[in-house]
Amino acid sequence: MKRLVLAGVALLAFATSAVAADLPPAQTPYYKAPAFVPPPYSWTGFYLGINGGAALGSSSWDTTGGFNTSGGVVGGTVGYNYQFGRAVLGAEGDIDWSGISGSTNNGCPLGCKTSDSWLSTARARVGYAADRFMPYVTGGAAFGNINASTAGLTTSATNAGWTVGGGIEFGIAGGWSAKAEYLYVNLGKFNCGLNCGAASDNVSFTTNLIRAGVNYRF
Repeated sequence: MKRLVLAGVALLAFATSAVAADLPPAQTPYYKAPAFVPPPYSWTGFYLGINGGAALGSSSWDTTGGFNTSGGVVGGTVGYNYQFGRAVLGAEGDIDWSGISGSTNNGCPLGCKTSDSWLSTARARVGYAADRFMPYVTGGAAFGNINASTAGLTTSATNAGWTVGGGIEFGIAGGWSAKAEYLYVNLGKFNCGLNCGAASDNVSFTTNLIRAGVNYRF
């Protein structure tokens, strides 16, 4: 009887070993790494940039009435943005070389010409951040040099006025962004006196700027 029990135990041990040998090896648990989620895009920071575009506007002399002006602008930009939530508040300034000019012979047989040699703005910006895409509105002060010329005489004045507009800016990569904007600029008027042919001749200047630019944010 004892021999039968020992034989049964030996047979059971052999069968268990055989079954275990046929089982696949134990597998190491698999852990999937969490997906990488890039940090949200931020518009906060100081930036420098360049801009350029075209201008279409008008000038008016008391003696001639209104006439069209046009030309190009190119220059530099500096600014700062602060983002909280989706709102972006900023301040931006720029100064551009300007080739805006126009002339007329209406009421001015020798020709009357208005030109602007430089144009600058200092503005607030309010934007809505949709990740890398930010539409914005802007407005503030404008400054420029208005030149009034007739019969070989030129009178110049640096005038302060105002500007308002809006645009869109898109984050490209790193700190780089590109923008397109529209600005209406009104530099008011100045009196050029007898150099313009009449003691009370006032010259006004307004223009519509369409510009594109590239900024780098630090």
